[in-house]
Amino acid sequence: MTSRALRADPRELPPQRREAGATRSKLSARPWWTWARRIFTLVFFAAVAALLWRYGEHVDWEEVWSSVRETPRPALMIAVALAAASHLLYSCFDLLGRRYTGHKLRTRTVMAINFISYAFNLTLGSIVGGVGFRYRLYKQAGLANGVIARIVSMSMLTNWLGYKLLAGLLFIFHPLQLPPSWHMGTYGLQWVGLVLVAISGAYIVACVRMGDRRWEVRGHELYLPPWRMAILQMGISCANWMLMAGVVYVLLQRAVAYTDVLTVLLMGAIAGVFAHVPGGLGVYEFIFVGLLSHRVSEGRLLAALLGYRAIYYIVPMLVAGAMYLLFELQHRHASPMATAVKAP
Repeated sequence: MTSRALRADPRELPPQRREAGATRSKLSARPWWTWARRIFTLVFFAAVAALLWRYGEHVDWEEVWSSVRETPRPALMIAVALAAASHLLYSCFDLLGRRYTGHKLRTRTVMAINFISYAFNLTLGSIVGGVGFRYRLYKQAGLANGVIARIVSMSMLTNWLGYKLLAGLLFIFHPLQLPPSWHMGTYGLQWVGLVLVAISGAYIVACVRMGDRRWEVRGHELYLPPWRMAILQMGISCANWMLMAGVVYVLLQRAVAYTDVLTVLLMGAIAGVFAHVPGGLGVYEFIFVGLLSHRVSEGRLLAALLGYRAIYYIVPMLVAGAMYLLFELQHRHASPMATAVKAP
């Protein structure tokens, strides 16, 4: 969708879209619709609070802060810098969505919304964080649902494109020595890597041959970006995954090779997705202990992972929570003014 399409005259739209727009206008004019939106807002806040409480119950806070305090200060500062760089880089993902959809929101607004959704995605899961917060905040910023859907899909595609390429290359050229209980073996991991790299290569080839085109399939728009944007997607996503692994590597004080830490982190990420556990709570720990405990003591591994959760998950979530409340307050104050301007 281009910027021209976003600003199109309603008379130029297809009849179905004109009817949908008229229906929304009638709904917003009804008194009960205002109350319905307020109730939805309260339910959304209550759901977020409940999920945060549930997440917090499973965290041993004393052990988390103890592991952070015991980490050498230079290693802790480097880990914090790497985590900040990763969150900053991920906050740029939605700028690709802006390029794709052509919307005109400011760069800092897009990055702030992206940061908030990512921080809550890490702790509450993709449905609430990656999707729910984006829809709410972008909706408040004035974007239509269809535009928001395209932004979310572009961000998720970017994240997993880099994952597939990076994991595939590691599985092929630097396969991790799996324990005997993992019946896959090194060759099995290399075959998985070949499949992942083939998928990434096919995406690039498709973008080279058919990039910057759109297709309508059963009312849904499919889009392939230009090949330069596809390369950028993979590049920033790979860099983000590498920064995440760098945090764990530094907190382990280089006791394990960086490539091994990166491989295990990638395996833990996909295991967390299939486990449907918010933030992969317990999944990362299980994967790291299962694959690396024969090289590093279990206590040292868990201490590093607890520090990783504190630096990469908990602190950004607290910052994102404050930013989200600020967004809500600004929207609350702006709404009466907008209504007053539209009234005449």
